[in-house]
Amino acid sequence: MNANAFRHLYTYHFTENRKLWDSYVTPLSYDQFTQHVDYSHGSVRDQIVHLMSVDEVWFCELQGVEPSEPPPSTNVDDRNIIRAYWDSVEQRMCDYLTALRDNMLFDTPIEEPEEDKDLIVWQVLFHVVNHGTDHRAQMLRLLSDLGVKTTSQDYIFYVYDNL
Repeated sequence: MNANAFRHLYTYHFTENRKLWDSYVTPLSYDQFTQHVDYSHGSVRDQIVHLMSVDEVWFCELQGVEPSEPPPSTNVDDRNIIRAYWDSVEQRMCDYLTALRDNMLFDTPIEEPEEDKDLIVWQVLFHVVNHGTDHRAQMLRLLSDLGVKTTSQDYIFYVYDNL
């Protein structure tokens, strides 16, 4: 386990997030984007806001800084605002990952909340990627239910395409 392995996993994470957005979310109508679903975090919009907010919260915990407020729900198509927010979250994550060194992977930098104090950096980094995979899978199902033809997000297919 080393910092480069995590940078690689996050390249996969960011690539799949962008593929989801560019290939499937952008073409949706506003009604499809915001259609309420009684599962997990609800609409495609709300799932995306949850995914990027959780990414940001965990990386802020690792750095001991306060996360920003995610875009609030509106009655207008706010995909440009959401994409800009997501880009800024991703950039801050990339900045952290660029500075990540092997010896940092075993640190326990989180001071609050109390329940997270004993988490090791590599555990948090692994969790964030895993959480993203889980929610992208949920969104792919929602998109399929909306009639969108989607493809797999399996990590191994990412590896095959990027050898």
